[in-house]
Amino acid sequence: MHEDRGVIPYGRQKIDDEDIKAVVEVLKSDFLTQGPVVPRFERALARYCGVPHAVAVNSATSALHIACLALGVGPGDRVWTSPNTFVASANCARYCGASVDFVDIDPHTYNMSVDALSSRLEQAERTNALPKVVIPVHFAGQPCDMAGIRRLANRYGFRIIEDASHAIGARYADSIVGDCAYGDITVFSFHPVKIITTAEGGVATTRSDELARRMRLLRSHGITRDTNALTRPEEGPWYYEQHCLGFNYRMTELQGALGLSQLRHLDDWVAQRHRLADRYDADLASLPLILPTRVPGSYSALHLYVVQVGRKGATPSRAEVFRRLRAAGIGVNVHYIPVHHQPDFMSLGFRPGQFPVSEDYYAHCLSLPMHVSLARSEQQIVIEALRQALR
Repeated sequence: MHEDRGVIPYGRQKIDDEDIKAVVEVLKSDFLTQGPVVPRFERALARYCGVPHAVAVNSATSALHIACLALGVGPGDRVWTSPNTFVASANCARYCGASVDFVDIDPHTYNMSVDALSSRLEQAERTNALPKVVIPVHFAGQPCDMAGIRRLANRYGFRIIEDASHAIGARYADSIVGDCAYGDITVFSFHPVKIITTAEGGVATTRSDELARRMRLLRSHGITRDTNALTRPEEGPWYYEQHCLGFNYRMTELQGALGLSQLRHLDDWVAQRHRLADRYDADLASLPLILPTRVPGSYSALHLYVVQVGRKGATPSRAEVFRRLRAAGIGVNVHYIPVHHQPDFMSLGFRPGQFPVSEDYYAHCLSLPMHVSLARSEQQIVIEALRQALR
């Protein structure tokens, strides 16, 4: 999203001199891609998450794609995700030739509803139409009910990819998001509006040696130089082989350097987001809004701070509040248009009304500015502008 000068954006990156120095050092080095820095970033992130493997790629979309492929998703398979997400959470299954469907959200957390998932699975079992993979999305940084989803996975046999594009630094029960205690693979995004950034980029974490091997192969044309995997290692030290149809999804050394530098701030920046959210909670409590829920027993990364406005016929409407805030220089946004409302998905047979909780949420949601560069004075401007807009 490109903001006009003077607008307070809903999200933005924070870059300091150490970040710039790290990138400049790479620019002066021998490697701009496929060097030593991306592996260092992968190891650092794997240590942070407490997993043996982190596979860095050029976007979270690419990470979702190779995660699906590594789990064997292909034509004839079914993948389920949340309608309250960016389209990439669903498109990754379609890239593999699989069909995609959705599970409605919980009205309080805006994440995939475990009750709705359980009901859908019971129906699917009766018609032999169970999903191969379920992709719960940790919306706005709030972890899903992963214990409930894991129980259902154990019963019905599906695999789990956690779309944690919003949730690096979040915690669930005694688990950190990304440790794959409940899922097979977790995907993070490092787009500039996310909690830390590599400009563009993503990472997939896993505990599985085999899944990591497959994803590393898939991100780089399906090519390996591993002498233990080569069919003709005697060819010579220059020799490589393509073992599957892969892609050029590699992360550059520049991106890896920026991510490695940004990672040092992660916990502090998530804590700062909580302070911003606490201030919003206190100052907006008296306004005709529904404020976001922070679930006891989990720790949201608070990528977004989403309020609901204009409910039950209250005036003004969300559209009017959005217009007034934008006119006042407040860069509010809406997350998300339900995926099944997109024309491309409607061409597949989806229709409005299929996932009513997601649709009701969408009709009222509004994302307020939430990022670590948001000064206290700027946040106060947002709060006062919102008060005025609601009159």
